[in-house]
Amino acid sequence: MKWSWRTFAPLLVWLVIYLVPVPAGLNANQWHYFAVFAAVITGLILESMPVGAVGLIGLTVAGVGGYVEPDPNKSLRWMLGGFSESTVWLIVGAFVFSIGYRKSGLGRRLALLLVRGLGRRTIGLGYAVAFSDLVLAPATPSNTARSGGTIYPIVSNIPRIYGSEPGPTAGKIGTFVMWTAFATTAVTSSLFLTALAPNAAALSIAKKLVNIEVGWSQWFIGFAPLGILLLLLVPLLSYAICRPEIKESPEIVTWSEGELTKMGPPSRHEWIMAVLVLLAMFLWICGSNPNINVPLLGSNFINATTVVFVVISLMLLTGVIAFEDIVAEKSAWEVFFYFTSLLTLSSGLNEIGFIKWVAEGYAKPLAGMSPFVGMILLVSFFFWIHYFFSSITSHAAAVLPVVLAVGSSIPGLSVQTLMLLCVYSLGLMGVISPYATGPAPMYYGSGYIGKGDFWKFGLIFGAIYFAGLLLIVLPWLQTIG
Repeated sequence: MKWSWRTFAPLLVWLVIYLVPVPAGLNANQWHYFAVFAAVITGLILESMPVGAVGLIGLTVAGVGGYVEPDPNKSLRWMLGGFSESTVWLIVGAFVFSIGYRKSGLGRRLALLLVRGLGRRTIGLGYAVAFSDLVLAPATPSNTARSGGTIYPIVSNIPRIYGSEPGPTAGKIGTFVMWTAFATTAVTSSLFLTALAPNAAALSIAKKLVNIEVGWSQWFIGFAPLGILLLLLVPLLSYAICRPEIKESPEIVTWSEGELTKMGPPSRHEWIMAVLVLLAMFLWICGSNPNINVPLLGSNFINATTVVFVVISLMLLTGVIAFEDIVAEKSAWEVFFYFTSLLTLSSGLNEIGFIKWVAEGYAKPLAGMSPFVGMILLVSFFFWIHYFFSSITSHAAAVLPVVLAVGSSIPGLSVQTLMLLCVYSLGLMGVISPYATGPAPMYYGSGYIGKGDFWKFGLIFGAIYFAGLLLIVLPWLQTIG
């Protein structure tokens, strides 16, 4: 490992925050834990070392320091708690799905079909990727399953067809294709109530706190003006920001036709993989959707992560993949350690009361402001504080009650509009960081989007999405009442 200023920058951030006097309302333990968290985020942004190592070191420091649990045994259990999180294993499973797509040849065949149909122009591929997510979104409550388990394994095969590999040649077309896929799933997750599991959880919280109910159609109508516009704009925005080197490639269409001819009819493993993918989609849609009842099994009969284990087991039994393939998938295990560490560290901020302190400290002064200013500031706070979270569900559970309580105390402020703006932002905010939502670690670890670029693109798209929320959705909600 080479030592540079990037290596020491996280240590400097930690030291500066550690030495700053503890703010009123916090104790030294809470403030020093935040210093560790800030150092880890700095290390990830600057790529001080492999992301898995940064997260693991930060988690170890927090555990040894006893910041969350002073008892050593309880502290160890806290450190290991993230390794049992279902979302983490869902992400790893999505990587294993990618192996199946790759080894069976199904991923390459589907990618070639997309390229043959829309590959003449790069922007056409972007819209094909966006449309694929849109079709699956209304019936897939897990965006990790949808984007990570279904979209990612297919689109990750597209750049290679154009000679764009992770690393130096990623900018040819790979960065554009992968970022378009990721940025799109953030939009579809907000467009449909059933496209993201935390949406329903947030509505349940809102119903208990302010007695407001929102149906599927009401949800869609309220967000549609922005959601549809963004679906049309995301490929164009990605094209402008990622700047793919390949703009048009008419010869690739002819080439892809020839490659499909060479591949011949689908192989046995391709057929098996296709059946297993359809099985996974069926179980994801029916098994985790409370509105769908499966004959003899009822609703909610299988967890989304359990589906991954079922399909992986069948892939192993049928010979589509070998266990050695799973062990050798470096990207999956790096993301496993990185995301597990970040999930645990960010949840620790909430457990020790740091998030509550930030929320209350920011929100209390708003009580005497005008309804319009109070609305803008509360929604801004709810959206951008997501940098402290790696779970949208925990974000909603920790911050939404505070925001709604403060909003209710401001005379003239529409609590229903405030609530809708907050819950609509849950999907959108997933674009801002490499740990903001389930699929993010996969695209971050793909090698097609530079680590620094991921943070930059996330900030740009996050700002665009947030501006749309205030400039389009807010006036629209006030218009339709």
